Amino acid sequence: MSNGDSIEPNGANNLKVFFRFHLPHAHLHSVFGDDWFALKAEKFARFFGTPSFLIGQTVIVAGWIVANVAGWTHFDIYPFILLNLAFSLQAAYAAPLILLAQTRQADRDKAHAEADAQHREDIAHTSEQRQAIAAQQTAMLLDLVQQNTALTETIKTLTERVETLTIEVHRHVTGAAQSQTS
Repeated sequence: MSNGDSIEPNGANNLKVFFRFHLPHAHLHSVFGDDWFALKAEKFARFFGTPSFLIGQTVIVAGWIVANVAGWTHFDIYPFILLNLAFSLQAAYAAPLILLAQTRQADRDKAHAEADAQHREDIAHTSEQRQAIAAQQTAMLLDLVQQNTALTETIKTLTERVETLTIEVHRHVTGAAQSQTS
């Protein structure tokens, strides 16, 4: 808790939601597998680049050299052949472990890149579907506007016809009323 971690009630669910596009690739495993050796080797290889390792190694090497030069011990005198052998042994093990870590990271990066590409494809497909629906709706709207225009013209024609008939009926009724009064 001292490193700033917070506990969330649905932490696992939030992680699943965050990696939802990567779930189809969850079955992919590293070329080296996920066995204990590969996991420990990867952690060890990652430790090689930390400040703790570099400072620790510097302190050990400095102590080694000081102890032998000052004469406190004589197990590895001046050309420090044993120290060079230790460095060679460290390099012999460090190189494959670092390559193993890089290969495993490359596998993870590839899986994440494939998941991201699939996600982008899904977004593009969804966008195309939305554009097609928008085009359909625009065509339907245009058709409805044309139908509305035709109905408005029909109503106008019928209104003019009703007006004409009303005027004729009015003339006929007023003409009949005038002929009855005369």
